[in-house]
Amino acid sequence: MVRDQIQGRGIHDPAVLAAMLKIPRHEFVDEALHAQAYADNPVPIGHGQTISQPYIVALMSQTLEVQPGMRVLEIGTGSGYQAAVLAEMGAKVYTVERIKELHLAARKRMTRLRYLNALCKLDDGTLGWPGQAPFDRIIVTAGGPSVPEPLVDQLGDPGMLLIPVGPSRRAQELIMVRKEDGKIVQENKGAVVFVDLVGRHGY
Repeated sequence: MVRDQIQGRGIHDPAVLAAMLKIPRHEFVDEALHAQAYADNPVPIGHGQTISQPYIVALMSQTLEVQPGMRVLEIGTGSGYQAAVLAEMGAKVYTVERIKELHLAARKRMTRLRYLNALCKLDDGTLGWPGQAPFDRIIVTAGGPSVPEPLVDQLGDPGMLLIPVGPSRRAQELIMVRKEDGKIVQENKGAVVFVDLVGRHGY
């Protein structure tokens, strides 16, 4: 998976590659789907949600330029796989999920796999995690109509926020929001397809 799907498509960050080589991706999907876990596509995890394809996880992780010790907010815990990758890279991860069943399963999984530097919360992710702000990095693993203002407010300075944004569902552009010296700059990183970002500042 790592060699063919990730390195072969330009992912070069050694921390990302090492994390994805180490983490057992099949542990993040139902047993019946273990054979699909390493395929180059998303895999359903229930409740209309998916675990993103390996390349997208690697791309977003590399684009964020995460360094050990950084505080990273993730919106959309899902299976917990993206949070595990960030935790394996040495980040302190704060991850928020709105669906109770997914939240509970991910929290149990993270504990079992010993990712104790990843904290899980059940809440509306579009509101962020105000009590733990500011964050060095914020990653949103669902697509919304715009960049939620609470997330921008909770971004540290300097800081980077990565989020899929688009006027129509399931078709977005990956937007990088940078905050530096009080200024906000946005950069389009290309077309992506994600499940809907649901919440007060989403769909």
